[in-house]
Amino acid sequence: MASIKLILRTNQKDLTGHSPLYIRIIKDRKTKFITAGVKLKESEWDEVKQKVKKNHSNSTRMNAALSQKIADAEGQIADLERKVKTVSIKKLKEAIKGKEVPNFFTYSRKHCERIKGSVSISTYKTYGVYLDKFEKWVGTKDVYFDEITVSLLLDYLGYMSNELKNGNSTQRYSIMILAIMFKEAIKEEIIPEYMYPFNKLTLKKDASKRQFLKKEQFEAIINLKLQENSKACIYRDMFIFSIFAGGLRFSDVLEIQHKHFNEEERRIKKVIRKTGRLHQFKIGQVAWDIIQKYKKENSEPDDFIFPIVTNKEQFFKNEEYRYVFSESANKSANFQIKRIAKTLEIPTTISFHISRHTFALNNGMRIEHVSKLMDHNDISTTQIYAKIINEELDNAVDNYIY
Repeated sequence: MASIKLILRTNQKDLTGHSPLYIRIIKDRKTKFITAGVKLKESEWDEVKQKVKKNHSNSTRMNAALSQKIADAEGQIADLERKVKTVSIKKLKEAIKGKEVPNFFTYSRKHCERIKGSVSISTYKTYGVYLDKFEKWVGTKDVYFDEITVSLLLDYLGYMSNELKNGNSTQRYSIMILAIMFKEAIKEEIIPEYMYPFNKLTLKKDASKRQFLKKEQFEAIINLKLQENSKACIYRDMFIFSIFAGGLRFSDVLEIQHKHFNEEERRIKKVIRKTGRLHQFKIGQVAWDIIQKYKKENSEPDDFIFPIVTNKEQFFKNEEYRYVFSESANKSANFQIKRIAKTLEIPTTISFHISRHTFALNNGMRIEHVSKLMDHNDISTTQIYAKIINEELDNAVDNYIY
């Protein structure tokens, strides 16, 4: 026989001191909670009498409504247990709550499909990956919004930290994806705002670290003899091009076409893949020389500068193909660059993206100019690099003055 009781979840107290009231069902030592749709202060709830105290202005009306909810719940449980000998606690909860609170995963998957055409393939896939991760941990698709509590999320954070050994950034992002789904459901009035549990979590941030190459290191990469037109040589040139062309991301270097480059002004003008903004800037001699190296007599304006993309028509027509191809090419580039770094005994953990950091930390320009060239939304992002430079200077002084 299942038992029912009203529980004030004080561990979910909001900033005003109110906590949500839930109907708790216990059967076969398993527990489920269903929101009662009420929020109260601890001083307004009588746990023993299972009633709202008279110090609440609407106590009489609320107690009548709560009594009716409990009576309805007990009636539904009795009916179901009469009909089915071995009814599960999950079925009991579904019988009581009906469609009051939607299934979290059902809503989230539908939401992702709905926005698929308005976000990048990368964002769409990332949402799916983190929802899959959470579902795998929970162990079931049958999770309702009101079951995702602060306590559950803390357990999930503990699992990511202790079992998966995820860093703070990964844990933070994993939780943020879930929070996005809640915010969208609240915006659509699918669930009430008080069900949002994330404002009670404190998510740790990793200290900002930016690996970068020093001048002598990237010069060694430039001067390394490689077989012309080999993958290693092309990816090396793309990497160096990025360092001397505003720290362009891999996807933008991969997609850069001759029409994006104004030879007369030595200026690149291209819509940046990540931000969708038109970005333009002048390039220096090293980047210019690399473009000239890959320019052919019969080059067309829409030809790619770097000969990596094999099916130009498919690349621009099919977004899924472009995403998969870019991801694969990025992995190949990272593999080749790591091999080069190993050959040159460069101790820094290296990837293509390090070219972006290297540009930011080796150009000697004012930070506002660096921010503009890197197409940052906020100069505070660029100021991370300024902090790194200051730390480098501090270390140099510490090593010199003793």
